[in-house]
Amino acid sequence: MGESDEKFDEKEMEKREEKSPEEKWRSDPLGAVIWAIILIWAGVVFLLDNLGYLDQWIETLSDYQGLQFLAELEIWSLIIFGAGIILLIEVLIRLIVPAYRRPVLGTTIFAMVLIGIALSDFLSWTVVFSVILILAGISILVRGFTRR
Repeated sequence: MGESDEKFDEKEMEKREEKSPEEKWRSDPLGAVIWAIILIWAGVVFLLDNLGYLDQWIETLSDYQGLQFLAELEIWSLIIFGAGIILLIEVLIRLIVPAYRRPVLGTTIFAMVLIGIALSDFLSWTVVFSVILILAGISILVRGFTRR
């Protein structure tokens, strides 16, 4: 009986130590904000497409040097590409702002995979994988230089 009491006590302690959603939000509001922005981005892209403005917007952006690839993106590719960019912005914020500092390697890789999926129609996965490795290395370097 003593062993089952100890297990019960351990489970009770774990329940008490678990953070409520409000506590998680207070400790890391950036994650929730980033995912909200990704949902807003998806909604804006769908709205622009439904209203017929998306093609005009993409045409205008693709006139700029380096943004011509946007003209070839489908709606889902555009949403996924934007989500990847937003996640990379989160990584930068986490690296720069000490209050939001968390491990970012997984988020960096996830963002690059999303961008790779979005650009897969006209970009080789060997290029995407190389870029993922480069960004992972840069992330590790930046984290090493920004530690206290």
